[in-house]
Amino acid sequence: MTRMTTPQDLLQLTPDTTLAQVLKGYPGAQRALFGRYHIGGCQSCAFSPTETLAQLCARNDNLPVSEVIQHIQDSHEGDVSLQISPADFASLRKETPDLKVLDARTREEHEAVHISGSLLMTQEVVQDAFSNWDKNAPLVLYDHTGSRSLDAVAYFIGHGFTQAKCLTGGIDAYSREIDPSLPRYHIEMEA
Repeated sequence: MTRMTTPQDLLQLTPDTTLAQVLKGYPGAQRALFGRYHIGGCQSCAFSPTETLAQLCARNDNLPVSEVIQHIQDSHEGDVSLQISPADFASLRKETPDLKVLDARTREEHEAVHISGSLLMTQEVVQDAFSNWDKNAPLVLYDHTGSRSLDAVAYFIGHGFTQAKCLTGGIDAYSREIDPSLPRYHIEMEA
């Protein structure tokens, strides 16, 4: 069963923690580092997975390591608050028959398998949502494993959708925990 990460589960960050370890323990860390410090979002500010937090901070104007660690942890707490577990999502669907559910995956993935009643998040659907949907009504976004939909839900919240959440673990967790009739799949990464 997929569950939210609690503070006890989290990797203890130290100056010697590598960026690979940080990203594994705090999946939104790259977004957090880029958002505040402009680190890791583009080729000119990229970092190596083997680089430590201390090394990263030293080469970026000697940022205080403790400040960067605190920012990563605070950002993670924010990410967790944007998520809904598969079980809570299933309950919300029963309680809210007109719940809007958006699929943030590719058209090919959506056509292969999707959560019943969900809409593929196309540009047209997004424009319709921004123009016509109730921004105070619940909205759930999902992707394959729950990583990309965090960015999408933050985008919707930034546009006034106060009840937007993303599905923890994506359709993969949902099919494993709630609806085993949905086929699970793996995406082959290009070498």
